[in-house]
Amino acid sequence: MLGRKKSARRVARGDRDRLAWFKAIAWRQVLAPLMVLAVLSAGVLAARFVLDQPLDKVVVEGRFQRVQPLDVEKAVREVVGRQGLMAVDLGKVSAAVRQIPWVDQASVARRWPDGLAVHVAEQMPVARWGETGLVNLRGELFVNDARHIPAELPELVGPAGTESIMTQRYLAAKAPLEGVGMRLSQLRLDARGAWELALDNGVALRLGRASIDERFDRFIDVAARIVGPRAAEIAYVDLRYANGFAIGWRGDKGGSRRG
Repeated sequence: MLGRKKSARRVARGDRDRLAWFKAIAWRQVLAPLMVLAVLSAGVLAARFVLDQPLDKVVVEGRFQRVQPLDVEKAVREVVGRQGLMAVDLGKVSAAVRQIPWVDQASVARRWPDGLAVHVAEQMPVARWGETGLVNLRGELFVNDARHIPAELPELVGPAGTESIMTQRYLAAKAPLEGVGMRLSQLRLDARGAWELALDNGVALRLGRASIDERFDRFIDVAARIVGPRAAEIAYVDLRYANGFAIGWRGDKGGSRRG
C-alpha cells in the first residue's frame, strides 16, 4: 500500500510539472509567427491565382527571312495548351521553337499579365553541304534539302560526319585567301583524308593528307603571287612537297615544279 501511495504522489507531481511547463510557454510568441506564415501563404496563393492567367498573347521578335512568325506562335501554343501563364515551362517552349526549320536560337520570357515574348535568331548559313545542304558557323548541318541556295556560298564535299571540321577549315582559309584576292568555291575531303581547295578563278590547290596548315600557308606566302596574275593558265597547284610546290598548267600534262 505504501508503495502505491508513493507512486501516486510521483505521478501527481509529474502532472503538476507538465502543467506548469505548459502554462509557462509563451503562446503568443509561438502563435504569432504561425499566423504570419498562414497570412503569407494565403497571399501567395491569392497572387498565384491572380497572375496565373490563361495565355492570350504570343509576341514573336527577331529578324526574319526564312522563319514565319505564325509558325513560331503555333509551336508555342501547342506546348502551352490551356496552362496558365505561371505554369508554363519556358524551357519546353524554347525547345519546341528550336525544332522549326531555320531557327537557331529561341529565348522565351513571360510578359505579364497574359503573354509570352519569344525572341528568335535565324540560322546563318556559311557554306553548302553537297548540293542542297546548308551548314552554320558551328559546322552543324541544319538543312538537308534547301530549295534556295545563296550563290555566294562555297560548297563543302566530304564524308558524312565531317561537317564541323570542314567548316572550320573553310573559315580558317577564307580570310587569308581574300587577303590575296581569291575566294574559295569548293572544299573537298576524300575518304582517305586528302584535302583539295577549288578557287573561284578555276585553280585547284592540292594539300594532301598531312601538314595541311603549313602547305596552305606556303601557297598564301609564295605561290599566290605566281598564281594570281596567271590564274587563267593554271589548272592546279600541288603543295604536297616538303619545301616547294608544283604548278600544273592548263593543257600541260606534266606540270612544272616550282618553289
